[in-house]
Amino acid sequence: MSTDTLARLAAVIESRKGASPEASYVARLLAKGTDAVLKKVGEEATEVVMAGKDGDAARIVAETADLWFHTLIALAHFGVGPAQVLAELERREGLSGLAEFARRGDGGTGAAPQEQRR
Repeated sequence: MSTDTLARLAAVIESRKGASPEASYVARLLAKGTDAVLKKVGEEATEVVMAGKDGDAARIVAETADLWFHTLIALAHFGVGPAQVLAELERREGLSGLAEFARRGDGGTGAAPQEQRR
């Protein structure tokens, strides 16, 4: 998938935001609100994990495509586009993961600093 593919898919998702929920899956999911959108992302992420545990490469690809699609819907819901995520990945390119964790102050856990203190 190229950045063009992501941009085209994001544009389609954006165009569906104003569509009828009866005519568009994206519009229907967005109409259900933030919790429904995030729940769907979580479900898709879990399916990627399960496919990985099974070691089924074709299913990993298919489930990752579902996860990316639903993540793009979540990004659109929050007014964020894939270009912003790609820019962040480019910013991190060449950085040591441990250095990035130290910069963020999460100690290598991947959790936000406030989550560590709980």
